Amino acid sequence: MKKSLFVLIIVFLITAMFPSCKTLSDISINSQRGQLEENIAKVEAAIVPFEAASISGVRPSQADITGARQIITDMEKEAAADADYSAKLTAWLGRLELLAGRYSEAQRLHRQSNTVSSGNVPAIVLGIRMEGDPAKRLEIIDRELMAAGVHAVGAGELNIERARTLLDLSRFSEAAGAFDIAFASKINPVYRESYSTYRARAWELRNATGIAVGTFGFLIQDTLSWNDCITIIKNETQLLRFMTGGRNVTEADLFNRLLDRAFIPFTQDITITNWPMTKPNITETVTRAGAAYLIWHLFAEARADRGMLSRYSARYARGTDPRSPIADVPVLSPYFDAILGCVEREFLSLPDGRNFRPAQPIRGAELLTILKKIEG
Repeated sequence: MKKSLFVLIIVFLITAMFPSCKTLSDISINSQRGQLEENIAKVEAAIVPFEAASISGVRPSQADITGARQIITDMEKEAAADADYSAKLTAWLGRLELLAGRYSEAQRLHRQSNTVSSGNVPAIVLGIRMEGDPAKRLEIIDRELMAAGVHAVGAGELNIERARTLLDLSRFSEAAGAFDIAFASKINPVYRESYSTYRARAWELRNATGIAVGTFGFLIQDTLSWNDCITIIKNETQLLRFMTGGRNVTEADLFNRLLDRAFIPFTQDITITNWPMTKPNITETVTRAGAAYLIWHLFAEARADRGMLSRYSARYARGTDPRSPIADVPVLSPYFDAILGCVEREFLSLPDGRNFRPAQPIRGAELLTILKKIEG
């Protein structure tokens, strides 16, 4: 009896131990998996900002490429035990090589990643990026999303690619929606941080259609030079036709012609009362005041009404103590008519209801929206 009881106790203890061992094993596996996922998140944090900036034509420096490559190299030491992890690192390395302009190497790494673990999300994205035709890219993305499902792992990253591609196709409203879907998914916060500006510009441009190839890079910029402004006007409007006669005139030539005909101011300091003798440079950043001056002159030309250029100052500059209705724009400034006219026509706004903020730069999307209003 005692022997039987002893055996039962031993069996009970052994049986009780196995669940504990299993739990410890699970904890160990989960801990390792968590570390690998954390590593991938670090790679994303290092590379995604470069990928987002590339939409604007900004490429990472060689030092940036080398630094990100080293992060991946250091993490590859842990890759032997997990094929999926190894494949993802390889795909991210391929995306980095693509940013560096090494297309053949990116192709090789794409094949290698899929060989190790077919269909991992970073490799899918790399394959999408290597397709040069945006219409074909969109077909690939939509096919992958349909196969994976809306809430599948990687759906957020695929929607980021969908938004990027829709930007290339000038389908801005849809692009904004795709960004929103991506941001609402379980996606690394670096995507929102890196792409929020593009989402905002896409929404701002949602009513714009038929954007010329090469224009979008200017439209997402927060600052523009005179050269950039002239390029946008040339590409997207007929407002300079009175100067070009339909011929292809260079930006530099147009800049000089606009200067000579007083469509571009010699200075963007709105406090002056007389123009300086020094001419501005075509690479100079355009302020809201400078943009208003050019816009108002183009509007007057389009309306064939030069009287618009002095309409407001003739009314407000009377008397010994003239008062401006805009707090930070002097009534005797040579900018007064242009700024007041642009505000009254709702081409430009008063950000706080009182001040124009003339020294702030004009944004690309903002300028295009105004130009479309002028052409009606």
